[in-house]
Amino acid sequence: MLRMSPRHPLLSVALAALVALAATACGTATAGSTPKLTIGLTYVPNIQFAPFYVADSLGYYKDAGVSITFHHHAAGEDEFAALTAGQENMIFASGDEVLQARSHSVPIVYLAEVFTQYPVALIVPADSPIKTAADLKGHTIGVPGTYGATYIGLLALLQSAGLTAKDVTIQSVGYTQVAALLGHKVDAVMGYLNNEAIQFQKSNFPVRTLPVTSTQPLISNGLAALQSELDAHPSDVKAVIAATLKGVAYVDAHPDQALTISKKYVPDLSDPANAADAMAVLQATIPLWQPGSHPGAVDASAWASMSSFLASSGQLAGQIDASKALNTTYLPR
Repeated sequence: MLRMSPRHPLLSVALAALVALAATACGTATAGSTPKLTIGLTYVPNIQFAPFYVADSLGYYKDAGVSITFHHHAAGEDEFAALTAGQENMIFASGDEVLQARSHSVPIVYLAEVFTQYPVALIVPADSPIKTAADLKGHTIGVPGTYGATYIGLLALLQSAGLTAKDVTIQSVGYTQVAALLGHKVDAVMGYLNNEAIQFQKSNFPVRTLPVTSTQPLISNGLAALQSELDAHPSDVKAVIAATLKGVAYVDAHPDQALTISKKYVPDLSDPANAADAMAVLQATIPLWQPGSHPGAVDASAWASMSSFLASSGQLAGQIDASKALNTTYLPR
């Protein structure tokens, strides 16, 4: 089941103590050898990582002069622990997660956007009286918990309507949003456009979705690295970003081939039923990847707005300089 970085609330402050170890990060290479880097993928092997699989399988990373290993995170694994411990060189994480880590003194920098749309939405039955965010007042909304992208998305949606969490009933249902809505235990749920929304379709349960970023920009998943990595290996970072964005473009244009390639990386895709489900997820994900005129670019004003929103909604552990957490100069020109 697709999950984008299913994490618990704010990072443990203990992570900050690991930052010093990053100076000995993996990926160093002797003169004349191919740099070996590890990319952290914040979930188990899954079709959502198809651009990375494609870039590896089709030799995009190799052609860029780097050798890549993927570290898929296990459920419940601290998202940035491996990165700060020097076991990863780069990580696939969302902008809000990067700012939360930054607020815990982890010197991580967001470099290139892959998901150009924030992938979560409010989901209601097709016949629900909830037509707009303002209609949520007095209703019960199911979320996995008061953390992560679904919760942040809900807070942004409420803010857009001039509401707060006190105006609704937020019910933690774990990752059972589909069952909760099907069973009429809640009036609405927060879910992923490329996960829960698809599950409702499979259940023949008509739904409507309300986007969460109509007024509040939220920056979703992309590539990030510690400042120490940027200082030590800037050309390698640029190579990884360019090759990965090339992988995104390939998946956008060739989803069938991307699924076939991904079978080498995702064991359960050998089952036809799983492969069909993965294709449905991929087809729902590709629109979320569609780049603008400059693939990977992030609007600095949107980044600053997101930082202000996260701070005002209590999602940051302390004050940060958001501008230092974003650097798009490593993008291909």
